[in-house]
Amino acid sequence: MTDIDGTTQTWLTQDAHDRLQAELAEMEGPGRETVVSRIQAAREEGDLKENGGYHAAKEEQGKLEARIRQLTALLRDAKVGEAPVDTDRARAGTVVTIRFDGDDDDEKFLLGSREEHIEGLQIYSPSSPIGVAVLGHGAGDLVSYQTPRGATMKVTVVKVEVFHG
Repeated sequence: MTDIDGTTQTWLTQDAHDRLQAELAEMEGPGRETVVSRIQAAREEGDLKENGGYHAAKEEQGKLEARIRQLTALLRDAKVGEAPVDTDRARAGTVVTIRFDGDDDDEKFLLGSREEHIEGLQIYSPSSPIGVAVLGHGAGDLVSYQTPRGATMKVTVVKVEVFHG
C-alpha cells in the first residue's frame, strides 16, 4: 500500500509476520517437494495430454509459486509492528473508529493488511475504498468514498488510536 507520504509498505503485526514467514518456509521447502513428487508420479503414468493428475499437479504448482511470490514481496516490504508516529491521523497500524452518515452506531477497524487475523476486530486495507478515504484523516473529519457497487458513502472519523496487539 502507498502511505500518505508516498512510501509503499504493508503494516503487519509481529504475529502475522511470523505466521506468514512460517507459511513461506513451508511452501518453499516441503510444499514444493510434495508438488514436484506429484508431478513426477503423474509423468511416470505416461501420456501427459490426457493425464488429469499431471495437469492438476501443474496447476497446484502454479498456485504455490504465485503464493510464494506474493508472500516474498509482502514480507520484503512489510513494516512489522511499528506504531505510527503521527497518532492523530489514520495510517496503517491504527485502529480507526468511524460513524456512517445518518447512523448512531460506531464501527471500529484496523487499517492493515488483509493477511491479519485479529479476533473481534475488522481489518480494512489502506488501499480499500474506505481505507483510502480515511487515510491521513483525524477525529472529526467527514470523508466520503465510493463502494464497489458505485454508491457514495459518507463517514465521520470519530477516533484514531495506535493498534496495540
